[in-house]
Amino acid sequence: MRLDDPWYDAPASGWGELDGAGGFAPAGPPGPVDPRRGHSAADIYLEVQRSEAFQEVRRRYRRFVVPASLAFLAWYLVYVVAAITAPGLMARPVAGAVNVAMVAGLGQFLTTFLLTGAYARHARLRRDRAALELRWETQEMTRGAGR
Repeated sequence: MRLDDPWYDAPASGWGELDGAGGFAPAGPPGPVDPRRGHSAADIYLEVQRSEAFQEVRRRYRRFVVPASLAFLAWYLVYVVAAITAPGLMARPVAGAVNVAMVAGLGQFLTTFLLTGAYARHARLRRDRAALELRWETQEMTRGAGR
């Protein structure tokens, strides 16, 4: 990782701050650019970060990841709390030596794989194309920019 990479060096102002309409507030207008020098790579990346297309990609990401993470965390906590507070229920046989705790534990693994597949599908259908277009546009803009 380069330390001067603008994606990592971007100011965090505006992240998580809501505007009056309930949306995320933009980080602010870019600073003045010397017209003789053109846009620097940092200016271009910050401009892309503030763009509506970039914000839409981030919104789509958050709309999937936050609820999915909370649901999975809740399911995991239910499993742990049930194992601690209801050992009789968890020890109840389901089939032969297989009990409720084993089924729930395997359900944790299954849920992980299903959630990973759902995330990959969501990314492919809802974000990858827009993110790739942003990437190409950004590369085209930075091609002639001074670094």
